[in-house]
Amino acid sequence: MDLSPIILFFTIIFTILAAVSGSRDLPGDYIRLPSQASKFFHEPENDDNVQGTRWAILLAGSNGYWNYRHQKGGLKDENIIVFMYDDIASNFENPRPGVIINKPDGGDVYEGVPKDYTGAEVHADNFYAALLGNKSAITGGSGKVVDSGPNDHIFVYYTDHGGPGALGMPVGPYLYASDLNEVLKKKHASGGYKSLVFYLEACESGSIFEGLLPEDINIYATTASNARESSWGTYCPGEYPPPPPEYSTCLGDLYSIAWMEDSDVHNLRTESLHQQYKLVKDRTINGASYGSHVMEYGDVGLSNNHLFLYLGTNPANDNISFVDESALKLRSPSTAVNQRDADLVHFWDKFRKAPEGSPRKNEAQKQVLEAMSHRMHVDNSVELIGKLLFGIEKGPELLKAVRPSGSPLVDNWDCLKTTVRTFETHCGSLSQYGMKHMRSFANICNAGIPNEQMFEASAQACASIPANPWSSLQGGFSA
Repeated sequence: MDLSPIILFFTIIFTILAAVSGSRDLPGDYIRLPSQASKFFHEPENDDNVQGTRWAILLAGSNGYWNYRHQKGGLKDENIIVFMYDDIASNFENPRPGVIINKPDGGDVYEGVPKDYTGAEVHADNFYAALLGNKSAITGGSGKVVDSGPNDHIFVYYTDHGGPGALGMPVGPYLYASDLNEVLKKKHASGGYKSLVFYLEACESGSIFEGLLPEDINIYATTASNARESSWGTYCPGEYPPPPPEYSTCLGDLYSIAWMEDSDVHNLRTESLHQQYKLVKDRTINGASYGSHVMEYGDVGLSNNHLFLYLGTNPANDNISFVDESALKLRSPSTAVNQRDADLVHFWDKFRKAPEGSPRKNEAQKQVLEAMSHRMHVDNSVELIGKLLFGIEKGPELLKAVRPSGSPLVDNWDCLKTTVRTFETHCGSLSQYGMKHMRSFANICNAGIPNEQMFEASAQACASIPANPWSSLQGGFSA
């Protein structure tokens, strides 16, 4: 399994923890309410007048060891709500049981990390309820929600797999862009915050906000990629620097590692969201043959605010001068891994390292073959459906069509959900990999194809549902 998603999430939580407690050696100290802040650091004059409470929602979707980079712990505080599947630290594949690291030379970022919602509790409805402050709609977990008011500031970090217009969840249906933006509008209409900052790590993550997030509701969002490209994993096997030799997985995601490591070295009282955005953007694209375009959406004027307003600060950095961009870029790895190939990197590295003829080598070989078979099935099925609907020549071209920048992915989001469900009913789950085809399903809807016709084409394209680990026979449907 690929640990990267999980490790990355723990990094985020630990970064915020360290920023406020001022020490990575104090895992028992967490973000406190503003009234308690004086116990941990002196508030300079320009921060004394900050009103309201800081809130944070940290969500690591994905499950499975190959998604190590998406899951990273939580902060024990009434103002921080943590969602994590939490199947990594004790996973039999973890070479350091009970320990999670986020960089090749990093220490444990899991010890002492509290969790509000884990396992089956990590689904879209709970996330929406927590963000809206709706305790009655929460199922399971700690019951904590963002019970914020009009003077408060909210920070949301979300990491998972993604596809055009959708984000993955380890349990239940995908989180769709239309639903998320409606929830954000509802939170604004209720007077639930003064400002909200949203950091999003996922493939095609720009599609979650593009053409959908208003500019006048005091929300500033940045995404790991634009609406048309994958995001990237880092600290992966075969890279420099690589993870420790006993690890067969990526340890982080390029965008998230960039903003967290930037937060580690800067004075967050003086660094603005915009300054961090620029540095992270440069590091994530890296000027090389890999990387993604970090984007910003919503009320870009909010990016003039200091990071301190959302992340707190590490007193040890209060006298640190702003670090030149080139200094941070020097720390970028020499290569990176496309998010959608991180599982294959894990399976292959596991196969390569296992003794010849061992059960571990046989298992890794089976995982590689199953993953490749699943990918071919999904790709071929979507392509065939396109040809059945639009013709052999026009089908592939229409499925890949991209709308002009600034336009939402699809006109009818209910149609998109129905189309995905119809496909999975006949062809099986899209899974993390298959989310890349969400644009194809959106284009089918934009072309006005009725669901009855989609149903017939799907039934013709797929005679049966493959019984593989990603099958909807086992994991249910995505929509």
